[in-house]
Amino acid sequence: MIKREKPGAAPAPEQEEKAPTEAQQEAPEPDCQELAAQVAELKERALRQAAELDNFKKRTEREKADFFKRANEGLVKDLLPVLDNLERGLASAQENPQSDQSLVQGLEMVHAELLKTLARYGLEPVESLGQTFDPERHEAMMQQEDPEQEENTVLAEAQKGYMFEGRLLRPAMVVVSRKPS
Repeated sequence: MIKREKPGAAPAPEQEEKAPTEAQQEAPEPDCQELAAQVAELKERALRQAAELDNFKKRTEREKADFFKRANEGLVKDLLPVLDNLERGLASAQENPQSDQSLVQGLEMVHAELLKTLARYGLEPVESLGQTFDPERHEAMMQQEDPEQEENTVLAEAQKGYMFEGRLLRPAMVVVSRKPS
C-alpha cells in the first residue's frame, strides 16, 4: 500500500532533505583534503622512484661499459714484459752486424704486429724522449747534467711507459736532465 501525501501537508521526518550549511559548501570535506594530499605525495614518490630507476639503469650501463673497456687491462699488463724482452732482443740483433738479417726482419714484423694488436685494444706508448718530465707519466731513474738541454727534459728511456684506455698502465722509467752546477 502506497501512502499518498496530501497537498500542503508537511513531509514525513525521514523524508526531509537536509540542506548543506554554508560552511560545508565552501570547504571540501576533510577526508577529501587528506586523500588529495596522499595522492599528491604518492605521485611525487612515484616520480622519484622512476627517476632513481632511470639513474640506476644509466649507472649500470656505464659501469658495464667501463668493465668491458678495462677487462683486458690485466692481460695487457702481463704482456708488457714480453714486449720489453722482444724489444731488447730486436735491439741486440740490430746492433750485431753478424745477425741474420732475415731473422731481424722477422722479429721486426712480429714486434710491429704485436704493437698494432695491443693498440687496437687500447694500449698506447707514453712519449718520453725530449719531453718535459711529468711525474704523472714518468718515473725518474736518475738525473744527468746536460748544458744543452733545458732542466727536467727527458734524455733517455730505460723502460717504456704505456697508457691503457686513457689511464697510465706503467710509467716510463727515464733519465732527466739538470743544469750543471
